[in-house]
Amino acid sequence: MFVNAIERVDKFTRPIHSILRNYGSTDIIPCASTMFFINDEGYAITCKHVIEGLIQPADAINNQYHNFKQEFNAITVNGNKRRSAIKALESKYGYTQDITIQVKNSFINCVDKMSQISWNLHPQYDLAVIKFEGFSSLLCSEFPVFIKDSSCIQQGKSLCRLGYPFPEFNNFQYNKNLDDIEWLGTGNDFSPKFPMDGIITRLIANGKDIFGIEMSTPGLKGQSGGPLFDKDGVIYGMQFATNSLHLGFDIVNKDITVNNKKKKVSDYSFIHLGGCIHVDIIKDFLKSLNIKFIER
Repeated sequence: MFVNAIERVDKFTRPIHSILRNYGSTDIIPCASTMFFINDEGYAITCKHVIEGLIQPADAINNQYHNFKQEFNAITVNGNKRRSAIKALESKYGYTQDITIQVKNSFINCVDKMSQISWNLHPQYDLAVIKFEGFSSLLCSEFPVFIKDSSCIQQGKSLCRLGYPFPEFNNFQYNKNLDDIEWLGTGNDFSPKFPMDGIITRLIANGKDIFGIEMSTPGLKGQSGGPLFDKDGVIYGMQFATNSLHLGFDIVNKDITVNNKKKKVSDYSFIHLGGCIHVDIIKDFLKSLNIKFIER
């Protein structure tokens, strides 16, 4: 049903690759999120939480760790005094093992080069506009068509989302000599696109104001910022969250037999429903920023 639509939407949907490292570890954590281009001027949209969680704080996080290392390397005492000095420095910077100290981002197949990116965050909803600056060639030649009349967004309508929930890329490493994480020109820099279809279950409202579309299937981690579209590839919204609702079909300490052995099991059932920003919210935000887009 969505074969042609996925092929069409894939032409303007892109992954954002990120790598992170926590304090006290050399392990690198890869993660991916999604964005899609709006027009040939280098504008794209994604989730506000993608910007605020990975892109916006990256420079501040990396600069703070750089300052920490400078102070760390300036410690000249040894023994217990050194350990105390390190603990005091860790306390000063708030570093524990679960604190992220380095973040690097890579925008895949977006532009040939860029001087910077800028963004505008929606004041109320989980929506952001990205602007690529300083490129000479945009690696995208087809752009989304947004549904013009949103009255067709009704319960039971089948729609699909596209994104990059499984970060299979491995073109990165920890550089021991520099104590840094870095991208490589070798390895796999690819993450497979992954569609997820479903039907509209409800519209999501803030009071009387409708701002979202609820889907019968979850939006997977990494699909945040990906488009929601119909069988023709027309855009209806953007994936931003998944809500887990308790069904009440709980099983507690139930006796079952597994491999001829009796066991007690418990199960608490939930339904996971994807939340998408409504197309009208997206279009109104783009209009407020004087960003051109196509609707039909």
